[in-house]
Amino acid sequence: MADYEHTAHLETDPDTAFAYLADVTHLPEYFSGLESARSTGGESVHVVAVVEGERYEGEAWMHSDPGSRALRWGADRPSGYHGELFVRSVGDAASSVTVSLHTEKADGPGIEAGLADTLAQLKKALDGRTTDPAEGRSTS
Repeated sequence: MADYEHTAHLETDPDTAFAYLADVTHLPEYFSGLESARSTGGESVHVVAVVEGERYEGEAWMHSDPGSRALRWGADRPSGYHGELFVRSVGDAASSVTVSLHTEKADGPGIEAGLADTLAQLKKALDGRTTDPAEGRSTS
């Protein structure tokens, strides 16, 4: 069993950031390995992804709580994979996004790298630049 957590600072206001994140059609734009995602009603999401070198197509779920700017998601897989994300205000026009992942399958370096890449792609999508996770600095 393993838990992972990363935070990214965005130069995007929290309401805009949360609205973008809560729209499942944006998931492939920043989520590493995800080829497509579409809502199939309620909290159900049909996803196509490449996970650990294997193509996965199936149903997942995503719960959105706009009041607390929180998302929770998961998939019925033997790995017990699920996660949550929180968007918080940082001043008037910026935000932070904290993502936590849980899996029964511990692959620290691979999961850590994927999570860092996901947040870098999110920053690029919303702010137009990326963060070098190794150095913690922004690049254009």
